[in-house]
Amino acid sequence: MATKLRIIESAIRLFNQDGVANVRLQQIADEAGISVGNLAYHFRNKDIIVSTVYENLFDEFSEILSFYLKSPGLADFDQQLDLYHSFFAKYNFYLIDLFEIERSNPAIMTRWHQFVAKMLLQIRKRLDYCVQRGVLMPEPVQGIYDTLTNNIWMTIIFWVPQQILKGQSFTADHFKNAVWAQISPYFTRRGLDEFTIEIQPIGSNI
Repeated sequence: MATKLRIIESAIRLFNQDGVANVRLQQIADEAGISVGNLAYHFRNKDIIVSTVYENLFDEFSEILSFYLKSPGLADFDQQLDLYHSFFAKYNFYLIDLFEIERSNPAIMTRWHQFVAKMLLQIRKRLDYCVQRGVLMPEPVQGIYDTLTNNIWMTIIFWVPQQILKGQSFTADHFKNAVWAQISPYFTRRGLDEFTIEIQPIGSNI
């Protein structure tokens, strides 16, 4: 593995374990199995490491959002949820350190807000498309799908760090069940059949 990549992956592990603010260059060097001098050759300071980690983070998040273009159907959303789970499991420090990051690096927060807006728009469009296909019932009360959109978003974003803070497991299946539980009350008969056949067998909990 290239040294720069090893440094970045070591930094991510330590950020997840101890929080960004609590990690020193010496710890990153030790985790990567190199000297501080060797680390400084690749990254002059911790701020550059943090910026590089976030560039990688945003690149990966962009890839997840682009998955929406494949298809906005139920099965494809389930696959996108797998990607979201892997992402937040890998970068769980991000949301735990969210307010510290907002104070120390407004530029990162500006980009994050842009991703959030795009994510919310995608979720809302998925709901509309599912209504058009007849797998979700028409909005039973005006505005309820806007609320549902926000609830789905909050579950996707905050479920993994919430589980970590509670000292509980955060498997992909449990994560996806938490999201689908928000949507399932609005399935039509056709939607429930599609969900059962393509995503979750009868008898599974949602």
